[in-house]
Amino acid sequence: MTPVERIRELARESVRVKERFFEERAEDVARAAELMIAALRSGRKILLFGNGGSAADAQHIAAELVNRYRRSRPALAAIALTTDTSVLTSIANDVAFEEVFSRQIEALGEPGDVAIAISTSGRSPNVVRAVETARRLGLRTIGLLGRDGGLVAPLVDVPLIVPIEETPRIQEVHITLGHILCELIEDAFSETS
Repeated sequence: MTPVERIRELARESVRVKERFFEERAEDVARAAELMIAALRSGRKILLFGNGGSAADAQHIAAELVNRYRRSRPALAAIALTTDTSVLTSIANDVAFEEVFSRQIEALGEPGDVAIAISTSGRSPNVVRAVETARRLGLRTIGLLGRDGGLVAPLVDVPLIVPIEETPRIQEVHITLGHILCELIEDAFSETS
């Protein structure tokens, strides 16, 4: 297979996975957006977290919400719990890596906030622990997940599971999903501003 043929094959595969996910899960995506919109309208915030590429997705989505996605509108309260290296490393060193997100949720989370766990496996101990903490503190929870949703899926209010094994395809759906959530939120806030 030539590089051009491989590029086309990978692009077709990515599109197929996205089409299937959004066809099957559109109602759940709408529920997630509604949870986020309700929280933001009530003066609450969105807390996002994940590891590796999912950490980058958390930062990307938070940036779109705080600044803007496509249109000018008021800034929205969103925090990626993946960005403060001093906090992350002190918790990992002094407590445990499994606590790097849950300790921040204890410090920053309030009832009515929304915690968004991003994980291609749904099995990362620090992500599972953070969702458990968020639930205990009265936060609403959303999971951007892959495979079978892992240990996180049964813990969250809205599990958004990409039911395939290929991590790159899961991540491609997650970032498209993040963009769609931002678009729906921005629609809601543009209509009211």
